[in-house]
Amino acid sequence: MDIEEVLQIANHLTFTTTGQQLDSLQKAILRGAWDNQKYREIAQRNHRSEKYIKEVGFKLWKLLSVALEEDVTKLNFRSRWEKWIASNISNSGNCVQIGNGNVNVCGETLQSSEVPQKQSPSYNPENTEPIICQDLGDAPEPNLFYNRTSELSTLENWILTRTRLITIYGLSGIGKTALTLQLIPQIQHEFDRIIYRSFRNSPPLASLQTDLIQFCRGGAPVPAPSPEERATTGGLPLLEYLRSHRCLLILDDIQTIFSSQQLAGHYQPGYENYGTFFKQIAESSHNSCLILLSWEKPREIAALEGENRPCKSLQLNGLGPEAQEIFREKGLAEPEKWSELIDLYRGNPLWLNIIATLIQDLFGGSVSEFLSYDTLFLGDLESLLEQQCDRLTEPEKQVISSLASEAAPVEISKISAHLELSPSALLQAVQSLGRRLLIEKIKQGQKTLFTLQPVLIEYLKNQH
Repeated sequence: MDIEEVLQIANHLTFTTTGQQLDSLQKAILRGAWDNQKYREIAQRNHRSEKYIKEVGFKLWKLLSVALEEDVTKLNFRSRWEKWIASNISNSGNCVQIGNGNVNVCGETLQSSEVPQKQSPSYNPENTEPIICQDLGDAPEPNLFYNRTSELSTLENWILTRTRLITIYGLSGIGKTALTLQLIPQIQHEFDRIIYRSFRNSPPLASLQTDLIQFCRGGAPVPAPSPEERATTGGLPLLEYLRSHRCLLILDDIQTIFSSQQLAGHYQPGYENYGTFFKQIAESSHNSCLILLSWEKPREIAALEGENRPCKSLQLNGLGPEAQEIFREKGLAEPEKWSELIDLYRGNPLWLNIIATLIQDLFGGSVSEFLSYDTLFLGDLESLLEQQCDRLTEPEKQVISSLASEAAPVEISKISAHLELSPSALLQAVQSLGRRLLIEKIKQGQKTLFTLQPVLIEYLKNQH
């Protein structure tokens, strides 16, 4: 039996056990284990960290241990698998038969029934536990994930306490998507259906609802709601499905439906009904959960959230010492200097990866040589920051320009003294910048001071 046959059988066993197929990384780990490769070799070949490969592998061996009813580890995977295959060979024809003939291995041939990528809620193989129906087709391939134990614990607790609407917001590259993909395996048993949608193409609300309802109906066409249904769902037909099934809906990159050159969270023309949609999800009675991922916080969320309310927000900040894993992977020298880099780039994983690559390319991995320059190198960060700053209103641009010229954090009254903005316009601009996470607040006694991240200050200087 070759490894491709092994993978097909393992995929079938995984599907009948969990309702999910093996992903490309899990298959890569099985290939590596079959060939006695070390985790480090598997990680290098698949452009992942060794730590992440070990985490995925640990869960994979637990899954196969259940499926094979054997204690499976990386070291004994091949021997346990060959023993299990031998015990499943039928007396006639030297064939392995699994799952009522769905997988047959006879000599050198293997036949396997196709498993649908998008699992229908009605699909339930015989003699298995109820399947969690998932559609993660829009989700990116999991990237490097760094320790977010506290954030994962917070999100899991909110979900377990029936929070209906969760917003995870933070700057581009901070790790919102990676965090959510890491969360899914931890809480998937709480839901009947899990669906992930990217807003890269800014879908109108009607299209999104049709798509979600169609998934809940197992791919069946969505009938037009009757007047009675419109009355009972408050104009939101999706609510009936969120009540009858416990669903987890994840909407990524929702900043694409917000307008540029408008205050944070202001919807583009034609997308204003999303505000009502989010409000109804938070306030209506159901046991499902909607997670929003965004660069900026939707405007209506602040009025809906609270400690004892079913709407919560998680501001995702940069990494701490765990970000040093990025520099190890990039082969940077002088670990004693790494904390300074983390602070300068505020622990943003994407930013740190970009800068670590720059240090390796231009300075041979020498962090001290990179830090010896008076200026802060941005490299490819410039285009990322440009995307963020292009969304700002004119008053917001004036506020961050004023803050960039200050040598130290300042009170809001000092910002006002430098600008010809009405008090109302100034406060709105500062609040909006806060929702975009482009300014930092510092408490100093009873005072609140404002400043900018070093990276943003350098970007603004480069624009003049």
